Amino acid sequence: MKGLSFAALGLAALCVALAGCMSIGPGTVERDRLDYSAAVGDSWKSQMLLNLVKLRYGDAPVFLDVGQIVAGYSFPRSLGAVAAVNQTDGAPVINSSVGLSAGATFNDSPTVTYAPMTGERFARSLMTPIPPSVILNIIQAGNPVEEVFRTSVQSVNGVDNRRVGRLFVRRANPEFYALLPNLERLQSSGDIGMRVRQEGGEAQLQMIFRPRTAAAEESARRNVATILGLDPEAREYQVSYGTVAGSDREIALLTRSIYEILVDIASFISVPEAHVAERRVRPTAEGDIGPSGAIPPLIRIASSAQQPADAFVAVPYQGYWFYIDNRDIPSKQVFSSIMFLFTFVETRSHEAAPILTIPTTR
Repeated sequence: MKGLSFAALGLAALCVALAGCMSIGPGTVERDRLDYSAAVGDSWKSQMLLNLVKLRYGDAPVFLDVGQIVAGYSFPRSLGAVAAVNQTDGAPVINSSVGLSAGATFNDSPTVTYAPMTGERFARSLMTPIPPSVILNIIQAGNPVEEVFRTSVQSVNGVDNRRVGRLFVRRANPEFYALLPNLERLQSSGDIGMRVRQEGGEAQLQMIFRPRTAAAEESARRNVATILGLDPEAREYQVSYGTVAGSDREIALLTRSIYEILVDIASFISVPEAHVAERRVRPTAEGDIGPSGAIPPLIRIASSAQQPADAFVAVPYQGYWFYIDNRDIPSKQVFSSIMFLFTFVETRSHEAAPILTIPTTR
């Protein structure tokens, strides 16, 4: 009996020792990293779509940045054992008792900090046109020329893209839509590229066409030269920011700011007829006309009185749901590109971020 009691005590002591060595931290890394990444991504999509809808309705957009995420876990455990041995003098009987106790609690207390995107620096960055070098780098990375130019370029050598203001929507020049397929033909064949040359201590951005191309690509290159008023025999053209080129060997890109891009994308949103009748919002403008007829919208953002069943992203606003269908691949790609372009906006100020102190216990 006494041997049994001491064995139980030894077992309890071993359990306590093992419990003190166990850790729940490493096992949460993979799960938490993926879960928080997905949650932040989904919230960014919802925030972007909601702000597009608000711009469509003349409301002020508000952007909130996720500053820090601290996932805190605690798992206090306790194991105890008590034993009593009583021996009567002169008697062979031993009365003993053994008691074991255990307890555990789990606490999950994540801390998330948010920072509103405000201030002069953020506003200035939001309103500053995207540099032409960034536009060409995005194209060089494989993004379709048509998508990049329709979203981010207002005009090329005076050939205007669709322009959206607070009180108007002006259609693009038909030549703008004639230009895009020719540029895409050269992009897909790899016959167009860019180069940065240093001249006089300044970086000069150039668009380059290969000297030897197939007949179809050569025809596309000459079409580009004709539409933009370029020297058809040249193979290198200087790229600059502006409305009008200074010579027939220069390509002037008038690029848009992030704010202009958001306003343009918001204009494609299909709003409920009831809201138009109630004068809450202006009706959706008619589409552009190109050389071959009507131009499809850049992105399709629909509205519904009921929450959509299969949406890539959906948000409620003024009694309706606004969403992008999960099967609409072109709209999903354009929306994702807009979110990528938004990363070029400077959101941080010179002020130091608040320090988050996490207490620790032993």
